Amino acid sequence: MVYLVICTVSLVVSALTLFSGFGLGTLLMPAFALFFPLEVAIGATAIVHLANNVFKLALVGKMADMKVVLKFAIPASGMAIVGALLLGYFSNMQPIAEYVLSGKTFSVTLIKLIIAVLIAIFAVLELTPSFENLTFHPRYIPPGGMLSGFFGGLSGHQGALRSAFLIRSGLKKEAFIGTTVVSAVVVDVSRLVAYGVTFFSQNIHIIRGQIGLGLIAAAILTAFAGSFIGSRLIKKITMHAVKLIVGILLLVLAIILGTGII
Repeated sequence: MVYLVICTVSLVVSALTLFSGFGLGTLLMPAFALFFPLEVAIGATAIVHLANNVFKLALVGKMADMKVVLKFAIPASGMAIVGALLLGYFSNMQPIAEYVLSGKTFSVTLIKLIIAVLIAIFAVLELTPSFENLTFHPRYIPPGGMLSGFFGGLSGHQGALRSAFLIRSGLKKEAFIGTTVVSAVVVDVSRLVAYGVTFFSQNIHIIRGQIGLGLIAAAILTAFAGSFIGSRLIKKITMHAVKLIVGILLLVLAIILGTGII
């Protein structure tokens, strides 16, 4: 059952995230958390997430618009480090609300609520027909990168904000997909510089003991398969469909994040 749930989520979400630019870590972590302690789930998810981003880089990285990558990813990587350094401070803040559902306690934190509101705004814009042709001026790409990178370092939710900005930056479908992948790898590496090495050194033995390398390997391989399937569909999907996928996933993420489910 554990392998079935983890591998199914990894396969399906990985295929979707190639188009949306986010979602694998957000949805895979709760799947791991169904069976293992939270810190173990976070560590296992981080391993799968980084491995899959590197694989996607090999698949679609050449399609990236490197000018946009430089404008977006460099500010994002710097602010990711700042966000990561602030993580310890904000992690000690008390939740602003808690509730119990089906015997499980869910917490709503200030930082998650802020991110949820931002994501919801972008989701509404993405799904509103009158904003179909809206684009951001290139001068807003660096601030968008800073905002995405900061929250990425602080909470790991940079992907949704990254896609929300880049989907409206005037990029073609292939360039959007490639640019989000390259930017994601840059930010992931920056976050690892700030806290990844320390986290893994403290928890890798727990991950190995409670989850086992077999499940991690299975999740990585099915994520690879999902990304490969998605890459085969790039030519068959339109930019309108990509925007629709992004908008719907943004709205779903805003709801489950703002209510403390994840």
